[in-house]
Amino acid sequence: MNALAVSGVGFAYGARLALQDVGFAVAPGSFAALLGPNGAGKSTLIALLTRLYDLQRGDIRVMGHSLRQQPRQALAQLGVVFQQSTLDLDLSVEQNLRYHAALHGLAKSLAGARIDEELARQQLGERRHDKVRDLNGGHRRRVEIARALLHRPRLLLLDEASVGLDPASRLALNRHVRQLCRDDGLAVLWTTHLLDEVQADDELLILNRGRLVAQGLASRIGADDASLAATFERLTSSEACI
Repeated sequence: MNALAVSGVGFAYGARLALQDVGFAVAPGSFAALLGPNGAGKSTLIALLTRLYDLQRGDIRVMGHSLRQQPRQALAQLGVVFQQSTLDLDLSVEQNLRYHAALHGLAKSLAGARIDEELARQQLGERRHDKVRDLNGGHRRRVEIARALLHRPRLLLLDEASVGLDPASRLALNRHVRQLCRDDGLAVLWTTHLLDEVQADDELLILNRGRLVAQGLASRIGADDASLAATFERLTSSEACI
């Protein structure tokens, strides 16, 4: 069973098509990078995956559960880190996590154990009582990842999660998320417009003008032009598909 299966998804803002017949799958334990220029449709797709927008056409399944027909079961398998931070800056790290745990119906004792575990994994145990506003950008992202994993999802979505971070923090975050895939068998969909966040063995999806213009291993997609950068430039400056 795929962690995520997207089939025939289309979406329009009035007369403007934002997504056209988008379909792909993400297997358990894999890191899939969704790459595209600004305005390609990445944020619209994330909004559909998280049910911020209702599906107009097609279907999305998370661990076999349809977002149309079984939204609660599907969303229970999903963790999300949005581009814009949704942490309460005036609450402590632990208070933010406990609030999220309560929303998912976790018992207080279970929530406490999972918070301890995730803070240790994110190397934030000593910052649990600090207000979020006192953390740097990289640490705030780690808190958001800890929060997204509290309810043990099988799929983690990160929408431009590295935006605003310095290069070292971007690299550390990218490495950390990949380690989660290896350690926990977690499936990850990482959206970005930065080529240096993609590795050769990633499942790569290139979105342009609302359409998937390429999908497959990053090393294979970039092979024809001898570099991924050249392929990306070619595919996002025309209607060509491969």
